[in-house]
Amino acid sequence: MYVVTGATGNTGSVVAESLLDAGAAVRIVVRDPAHRRAKELAARGAEVAVATFEDGPALERALRGADGVYLLSHPDVRATSFLAERRRLLDGVARAVEDAAVPHVVFLSSVGAQHETGTGPIRSLHAGEAALARTGAATTFVRAAYFVENWGAVASVAKSDGVLPTFLAHAKAIPMVAARDIGVVAARALREGPRGRRVLELDGPALVSPDDVASAFGRALGRTVTAQDAPLDAVVPTFTSLGISADVAALYREMYEGIASGKVDYEGRGAERVHGTTAIDASVRALVG
Repeated sequence: MYVVTGATGNTGSVVAESLLDAGAAVRIVVRDPAHRRAKELAARGAEVAVATFEDGPALERALRGADGVYLLSHPDVRATSFLAERRRLLDGVARAVEDAAVPHVVFLSSVGAQHETGTGPIRSLHAGEAALARTGAATTFVRAAYFVENWGAVASVAKSDGVLPTFLAHAKAIPMVAARDIGVVAARALREGPRGRRVLELDGPALVSPDDVASAFGRALGRTVTAQDAPLDAVVPTFTSLGISADVAALYREMYEGIASGKVDYEGRGAERVHGTTAIDASVRALVG
């Protein structure tokens, strides 16, 4: 039996669906069992457990009896001490994994998570990997590339103004991946079972630049869309204007600096490179509806 946290989200729902498609027994962990996706998965035969990462005893109960668990860390963009709060939270999750005697954890991490510093919010995933490694469970760290779905935040601007705002260099191609591919790869890793410590470095079928993304938006919308990169000095004021805390906004600036410098990149050594199959055009079409 496999346990899937975040089962109502973009990646967790795909993990659960993929496992159910394969005939596996699945228990989903949700905050709200009345959520549409939770009800759909339950109708397909998934067992439903209600727990949060903040509730250690409930989480431990939800994890007990699992052959493998899919874990991800939902960021709190309003946190005033983001890294300290994430470390405490993920240390608690690791305790629940250890107390429940989970044999195998598949953890959604990120490109750049091999570094302790200089990667912004990704630093919390470095800490999460370290905490899970101490549990004694076999670990599979899915270090995913930049989510294609991140572009959904500016899809309305592309529609209305023909401009795709970005803090990435518009012509620089970087690894990007669709959430669906993350879920499929994570489900496959669960079914493959414990293999000690694994690192899966996951991107899409090709490197993609913001210019490429803008062209995909243009094809989906039937109009010209141009990528427009903004200075990094605009990151913090832009993010705080959207209700994101100054602490988290500063971390995102650090992340963009890390992408620009090449620090936020794959480790390579000993890792397995995995390519998703979802092309950028398919992802962008889904974002624009």
